[in-house]
Amino acid sequence: MNRSLATAIVGHHYPEETVVAVEPVSAGHRPTAVVRFADRSPVVVQRSESVEAVRTEAALVRAVCDRTAVPVPPVLATGRHDGRAYAISEHRHGTDLHNTFADSPPTVRRDIARQFGRYLGRLHAAFVFEGAGELVRATSPAGDERLVATDSDDHGWLAAYGRRAVERLPPDFDPLRARLSDCLDTATDVEVTPRLFPWDLRPGNALAIDGAVSAVLDWERPMAAPPALALAKTEYLVADWYVDDPAPLRKTFREGYESVRPLPTVGPVHRVVAIADSAVDSRGDVTNPQYPECGRSEAVAFHREALERALGT
Repeated sequence: MNRSLATAIVGHHYPEETVVAVEPVSAGHRPTAVVRFADRSPVVVQRSESVEAVRTEAALVRAVCDRTAVPVPPVLATGRHDGRAYAISEHRHGTDLHNTFADSPPTVRRDIARQFGRYLGRLHAAFVFEGAGELVRATSPAGDERLVATDSDDHGWLAAYGRRAVERLPPDFDPLRARLSDCLDTATDVEVTPRLFPWDLRPGNALAIDGAVSAVLDWERPMAAPPALALAKTEYLVADWYVDDPAPLRKTFREGYESVRPLPTVGPVHRVVAIADSAVDSRGDVTNPQYPECGRSEAVAFHREALERALGT
């Protein structure tokens, strides 16, 4: 995002302020920049395709700020400029955990994993839904804004969501498809109360200062799902993604969750869906774990081995 665009966007809301610097942020797929002013705290400007998507994300961020102690930068404003939506958020200081987590001392990594476990537990304790799937904004009879799941019946949702994830896997995963399908068949009888599914809760979307998480970022396209799916996926993105021996991080991550609420029962089907969902991004490209990020062939091997472990082979 260039200076003139960012300046024009913040000008809608802070017309009296002087912009002294615009710093583009390279992480993530949405154009983002930090805007610094002469006489007020900096803000973060982020563009998106859909105004409704921005407002839904903003509604979730407000609710997370209100109901939990998860460190989420508040959304200050939303709108549309030059045909595209935007959000302006409070700026938080910190280093990108994606760049530092793998090289941090083991004690720091374990403490951060514990923090992520607590955050997920707090989110599950605070957000309960009557159905699963994507969340949309709705207005209660009293005029209050709330988030509701698009699928009123969560029966069969996990299997359907998992099958879509498996279908996105490239041909490299073909030798596993039959067994993955068999595993997904076991999801049809799973019936639990859906909770918030922060599907991209990971170090790559967080900032930290001196080993403490200072901000959890990127709450786009919020969903509701069985809590075991969120636990399995966040555990994969926090514990397995960056280190050769994930067991200590899994342990402290789960300890953090259990300090808030009981652990949901995670079965092979939850792990299979979590891994398949993580293995390919929204563009259809295989995701690259580790830091520095590994190449495609190593990434395929990483995800395939994880799926084989989940299948018990």
